[in-house]
Amino acid sequence: MTLSMNLVTLLYLVASVFFIQALKGLSHPATSRRGNLFGMTGMAIAVLTTVALIVKIGGEAGAAGLAYVLVALVVGGAIGATMAKRVEMTKMPELVAFMHSMIGLAAVCIAVAEVAEPHAFGIVAAAGDALPLGNRVELFIGAIVGAITFSGSVIAFGKLSGKYKFRLFQGAPVRFAGQHWINLLIALTTVGLGVGFWATAQWTPFVLMLVLAFALGVLIIIPIGGADMPVVVSMLNSYSGWAAAGIGFSLENSMLIIAGSLVGSSGAILSYIMCKAMNRSFFNVILGGFGGEVSVAQGTGGAQRSVKSGSPDDAAFLLSNAESVIIVPGYGLAVARAQHALKELAQRLVERGVNVKYAIHPVAGRMPGHMNVLLAEAEVPYDQVFEMDDINPEFAQADVAVVLGANDVVNPAAKNDPKSPIAGMPILEAYKAKTVIVNKRSMATGYAGLDNDLFYLDKTMMVFGDAKKVIEDITKAIE
Repeated sequence: MTLSMNLVTLLYLVASVFFIQALKGLSHPATSRRGNLFGMTGMAIAVLTTVALIVKIGGEAGAAGLAYVLVALVVGGAIGATMAKRVEMTKMPELVAFMHSMIGLAAVCIAVAEVAEPHAFGIVAAAGDALPLGNRVELFIGAIVGAITFSGSVIAFGKLSGKYKFRLFQGAPVRFAGQHWINLLIALTTVGLGVGFWATAQWTPFVLMLVLAFALGVLIIIPIGGADMPVVVSMLNSYSGWAAAGIGFSLENSMLIIAGSLVGSSGAILSYIMCKAMNRSFFNVILGGFGGEVSVAQGTGGAQRSVKSGSPDDAAFLLSNAESVIIVPGYGLAVARAQHALKELAQRLVERGVNVKYAIHPVAGRMPGHMNVLLAEAEVPYDQVFEMDDINPEFAQADVAVVLGANDVVNPAAKNDPKSPIAGMPILEAYKAKTVIVNKRSMATGYAGLDNDLFYLDKTMMVFGDAKKVIEDITKAIE
């Protein structure tokens, strides 16, 4: 069968439909596996179509290009497969940030290649060798967004990892006098250089534009604190999509345009949802915390507050005598890799006639959906997992709320203290349960740096220790 351009367009359209179905499937845990299958199928169609297109139009040059593509596919596929097998649930947000950085860097590399060898992309005007004006616009937009995505994702990776002592990679916001005005000046200068490239098609403004865009990506992420990292991950996901779409216009590749637009728009919508769930300003986060000068978390001012602590046996007694239990998983559960032990505990409670449900906050963990994926890995039944708006009305009737490694997302200060930095932030209302069991390693604060009023309620019992060990001990005590 001859590969005509009409057939290429049709195959790209089919791949796009698969991508749309993938997004639809990934919107709910019960259909997420099917969504992943749709996404992989769509990508396979797109890649194979592109390879066939290179063979068709390339001639001898196409053969060399195909060799490069195949090498890149093998190397990239091997790295991806290795990372997917080795990555831990706690490292998933870092992996996502790494992927975003690679997408941004790829967009920059393609833009540089187009400027250096426009003939290779078939975008040279018939009248001469100069890049057409329209392509220059697409190139400078795609290059700017790609550069910002790359450097911003590198900073996000460092902040999420927490392994590096370099100040820019610390979870605390990095701020300095006149920061936002400097960012604005750099942004305007970057756009000005982009206009200069558009007018002249010269290397100098293009290279300077890239350098400033890389710097801007760093500067807009460093003032964002660790508490906002879930929003940043989603925001960078959106940026990577727009970068891909911009380059798609330059390459006249409908697949890149559609896929990039899907990722960009869905990432932007998700970022807005995340901001709403955290009571953050969407535009403040997007612009690197512009206007967000309110300091975070002053704790209790050094005042000593007492908590009631208990043992796994005490927790087992409360749980085995309850009729309804709501479990709130948090990042501490992921760190301890305790999801499988938690499922076993829940099964034991269900066998005793206890009604068990899981409550998921939109920004629990280090990225959107982190807890959903964690529970899915342990094959927790989907009908036991509930989102915040659905489960909150049930806390008041629950006999026991079990909080495992969560902090800011269950802090009653968001509801009860109008002066709190998280005032107004929607939370899981675990404090309304008749009894609350909280498992933490220590009394350390969460990402927002706030002391949690939930820990000091008379109805709350703290069980200190590693989540996996504590859960296993509770399960043994129940048996």
